[in-house]
Amino acid sequence: MTEATARDLDRLREAIELAENCPPSATFRVGAVITDAEGAVLATGYSGETDPHDHAEEAAIAKLPPGDPRLPAATIYSSLEPCSTRASRPLTCTRLILDAGIGRIVFAWREPALFVDCVGAETLSAAGRTVIEVPALADLVRRTNSHLPGVAPGQDS
Repeated sequence: MTEATARDLDRLREAIELAENCPPSATFRVGAVITDAEGAVLATGYSGETDPHDHAEEAAIAKLPPGDPRLPAATIYSSLEPCSTRASRPLTCTRLILDAGIGRIVFAWREPALFVDCVGAETLSAAGRTVIEVPALADLVRRTNSHLPGVAPGQDS
């Protein structure tokens, strides 16, 4: 498995901070940052940014033109593992990432089985994408989501 770089850690912290912008919700508060191959930010998003049903990755991807030639070399940073099952919209964040052609995914916390059984990381990896999990930052994401039952910093999920 590929290790996270110092740039990855910085951008992932930015995604985690973006989650603080999420409106109050009964679901996960998530932030996402998409960068080009050199690390320049292409787009950002957070859950509920323009619509209560928005997921962070979805909000960020929607800000980029379809077929953007920078996306195969891009990285999407998400505070939470991209969803692989979803009730609010027909396309999951995993599917949106695959369809956008984003080649690299870095996230901090695997989605706990509070709402669905998520296999986003496995699905993306099986599709040939580079997937990097950074559990050292998961506590920051749990803190942002401590409004959910059973979620608290310091817990393993």
